[in-house]
Amino acid sequence: MPELRFDDGAAYEQVMGVWSRSVGEVFLDWLKPEQGLRWIDVGCGSGAFTELIVARCAPSDVQGIDPSEGQLAFARARPGAHGAVFQTGDAMALPFPAASFDVAAMALVLVFVPDPSKGVAELARVVRPGGLVATYMWDMLGGGFPLDPILDEMRAMGLAPTRPAHMEVSTLTALQGLWSAAGLRQIETREIIVQRTFADFDAFWTVETKAPSIAPVIAAMPPADVTALMQRVTARLPTDADGSITYSARAHAISGRKPD
Repeated sequence: MPELRFDDGAAYEQVMGVWSRSVGEVFLDWLKPEQGLRWIDVGCGSGAFTELIVARCAPSDVQGIDPSEGQLAFARARPGAHGAVFQTGDAMALPFPAASFDVAAMALVLVFVPDPSKGVAELARVVRPGGLVATYMWDMLGGGFPLDPILDEMRAMGLAPTRPAHMEVSTLTALQGLWSAAGLRQIETREIIVQRTFADFDAFWTVETKAPSIAPVIAAMPPADVTALMQRVTARLPTDADGSITYSARAHAISGRKPD
């Protein structure tokens, strides 16, 4: 299966950054972290969640790690991420010694990590004893992913858009298992539901079809099939009287503490 690559920070920000911030706000309200902590944001991408950490948590240090230099360039240019340090890195081999941080977080990343259990173990390694390890991930198997209105109709038409390698780890049961296996304690979970509104179907289509799982499939489709897909997606989306479209997505969140 082809690998999903997220190299265009500006496009990713339009597609997923808005969704990520909506979930991230609720996630941080739930975590209630102390101010002034040392944070690492693994798989920081375009910096949407990193920016929230800076704005909401007054961190003493924030390190953003991502494999895509294109995403990191966008993150570095964010005015709201001032003070954060961004560098390329591998979620399964973080470039920091043990106990370097108070909080290790992933935002919408875990299903893309080649070995999720190793990724969670790395999060646990780089936090101090008593430190917090947390993530939020779309409910990829339960219809919670924001792009499902398009992806589901693609599959119904016999198309095969590329999907993340480990969607199974997005369930609350799987997340609990990973956190327990990493030796974390005081594990808590919650479901987060958020909404996004688009002015009309054209606005929805223009933004959401920039996703790397969708754009190349549409580019290869005959125009008549694209029209048919658009009609199918239109039929399943809730449209208000003014033509605007508001729909929901669902994420699963988990947190745990490294034993003292």
